[in-house]
Amino acid sequence: MSKFTVSRRKFFKVLGTGSLVVAGAPVAASPGKMIIQQQEKPDTNIADAAKVPRNKNSLPGKYPGRVSRVNHPGAIVDNKILEDQSYLMIERAMLDLTGEKNLKKAWRQFVSPGERIGLKVNPVAGKTLTTSHAVTRSIIKQLEESGIKRDNIIIWDRRLMQLHETGYTEENYPGIRIMGTEQQDEEGLFYDSDGKLFGEKMIDKDWYYWADVEGEYDEYTIPYMVNGGKYSYFTRIVTKELDKIINVPILKNAGATVTNAMKNLAYGSVTNTGRLHAQLWGETCAHVCAFAPLRDKVVLNIVDGLKGCFNGGPGANPQFFCNYNTILAGSDPVAVDRIAHEIVVAKRIQEGIQKEDNPRASAFLDIAESLELGVSRREMIEVKEVNIS
Repeated sequence: MSKFTVSRRKFFKVLGTGSLVVAGAPVAASPGKMIIQQQEKPDTNIADAAKVPRNKNSLPGKYPGRVSRVNHPGAIVDNKILEDQSYLMIERAMLDLTGEKNLKKAWRQFVSPGERIGLKVNPVAGKTLTTSHAVTRSIIKQLEESGIKRDNIIIWDRRLMQLHETGYTEENYPGIRIMGTEQQDEEGLFYDSDGKLFGEKMIDKDWYYWADVEGEYDEYTIPYMVNGGKYSYFTRIVTKELDKIINVPILKNAGATVTNAMKNLAYGSVTNTGRLHAQLWGETCAHVCAFAPLRDKVVLNIVDGLKGCFNGGPGANPQFFCNYNTILAGSDPVAVDRIAHEIVVAKRIQEGIQKEDNPRASAFLDIAESLELGVSRREMIEVKEVNIS
């Protein structure tokens, strides 16, 4: 068993990046090089995931190994993402993915009226590099046009305060619930009058990812982790509040790899994640998605690839921002991440940050395929790509 301890200074230095990226997670040390510390992996409870039978919605969903990609260089004008163009891109991606001629029919393949639909956005890098409101509003509009009522839509992430900081508020999204696991009250406090973390009320201890790595946090950092020890508990948002999940990550790098669909789901759905980066970064991305609350509820991944970053991620480093001008869509998060990884690595090579792809950087996708969550092998993935002029 290993132990992970983080100081207040280190924690708050990296909090804005949305993760504690330390040894073991893929990072770029210098152009063309990558460090992945080789060490014996701690035991986990991944075998428990398979004990719950799969159902018709289980990953990789309706279209294993299929990714729709829509490119549109005119979707961003004066550094602003245009909502009407985002809508058109998502519409085309949905039609191409499903083969439908009618947008409502395309959406109805994944969601139905009366279901509680959660949009998992990614606000961790702040206002300048969050899942864009243009994309989020376009998805909501298409859901409503498909018969989903606003009061059955929830926008969620791990930290409610980061959602609010990036504009995901009830005022900006009337009629839609905004939810997060880790919370503060109006006075900025993390604890209720009984001295209990608000986040503790949001976790489901019946569902957890166990790993033989122990997290230790001080009074300043524990509110962002909810609990220490060897258990990472699933948020009640995914176990109790939602019937279906639409994953809406933003296209970013994490060192020489990508932080996209699977990372957005895994690290956004469980507590006590600081301990997992050093030795189990890739395993966690795959393993957590193999448990029923995600495996059986994530029906669609729509990647906001309009703006993103190719270096310095997953935090916000403006010198590495870029306009990818693309939307990816698929039911298979592994295939989606494979294409996202391809896009980011190509940009990194173009910018001279690395010379070639390193297969070890995307090892988490191979782990995910071994768990039957999707297709990792590039030659087995069908990309339907279209360019809008």
